[in-house]
Amino acid sequence: MSTAQHKIGSGFDAHSTADDVLAGMDLSGKLAIVTGGYSGLGLETTRALTKAGARVVVPARRPDTAWKAVAGLNGVELDELDLGDLESVRAFAERFLDSGRTVDFVLDSAGIMACPETRVGPGWEAQFATNHLGHFALVNRLWPAIEPGGGRVVSVSSRAHHFSGMRWDDVHWRTGYDKWQAYGQAKTANVLFAVHLDRLGAERGVRTFSLHPGGILTPLQRHLPKAEMVERGWIDEQGNPLNPSGFKSPEQGAATQVWAATSPQLAGMGGVYLEDCDIAEPALDGDQSSGVRAWATDPEQAERLWSLSAELTGVNAFA
Repeated sequence: MSTAQHKIGSGFDAHSTADDVLAGMDLSGKLAIVTGGYSGLGLETTRALTKAGARVVVPARRPDTAWKAVAGLNGVELDELDLGDLESVRAFAERFLDSGRTVDFVLDSAGIMACPETRVGPGWEAQFATNHLGHFALVNRLWPAIEPGGGRVVSVSSRAHHFSGMRWDDVHWRTGYDKWQAYGQAKTANVLFAVHLDRLGAERGVRTFSLHPGGILTPLQRHLPKAEMVERGWIDEQGNPLNPSGFKSPEQGAATQVWAATSPQLAGMGGVYLEDCDIAEPALDGDQSSGVRAWATDPEQAERLWSLSAELTGVNAFA
């Protein structure tokens, strides 16, 4: 059931939008859960899915902010969830399961990036805990609602996974914290999670994908000083995006995760990393501009991460 990590010629590209990939598709009767679905790419994902007829549950750490963001969108419901708090994850999942509904698409879109050294829960590094462990626990707790629908799980990673593989000797960065490498490890974890969940879920009809949405200026950059973004060539001194930086619009940035969740072109496939609305190629040595690194798709590392995550969170739907 393994899928080759090579392009399939989807007909879409970096300029495609979420509406483009959903054109002509009727998602009436489908239900999606979109973490972070009230900000940045998540909000555009929510908008596109509801426009196509889906109902979208948006778990939000800041419900008041979320309500304002999704005002005017039909088919959206909000609930409270803090991915950095496993008790909050448990409570949200139990409330959803009590509703008796099944889930067609889970899009793990929420995340934090390059934050100052921060500890959550029992002292876990915040980027690994929020971007990976919180979503790991959420999907495992929601599995009784995911499996019957035979749907898809989408793990939103980033090209930043090139920055770091798994730091197995110190995944929580007790020493030598580097905000970008820590972000890279968390994004590698998002890819490895998809690899192993697909291995476990494929025979049950649930397929999983990871992806790089593209570079987009969104609230994800909230932890970055303006001077750093100027130095990187992302914005000018007045805070305006610089065209040469190659940023996508939010509509384009949401396209790959929406395509991953809904496209019939991916039927029977799973466990692969996507970019620009297609399956990505393996990255070439020394090239950080595209593709997926081997350390992020290694099935042995994926299984090792799954075991570690289950041990840390105390949750494993497949145990």
